[in-house]
Amino acid sequence: MKSHQNMIFVCFLSLFTLSSPQNHIVMSIQHLGEYLKNRRKALGITQPHLAELAQISTNTLYKLERGQGNPSLEVLNKLTEVLGLELKLEVKQKP
Repeated sequence: MKSHQNMIFVCFLSLFTLSSPQNHIVMSIQHLGEYLKNRRKALGITQPHLAELAQISTNTLYKLERGQGNPSLEVLNKLTEVLGLELKLEVKQKP
């Protein structure tokens, strides 16, 4: 078995993978907010309504959509569930 030193997380400080039935998208945190904002608008949901549905603060959603902050996996899971997306976290071995 390999040690944990040979493993890396592809998530918080680097990349997220969001999936919809049509595609898989790997993106940086900077692009995540724009993607979520576009999805929210496509569904015709306001920021306050999405925040309520996802049980997060409107301020948290506002910051995330502007590409600010570092959302927890819990927040991302809540948002992606409401928006009909899937969040995947990959753990990969270093080459």
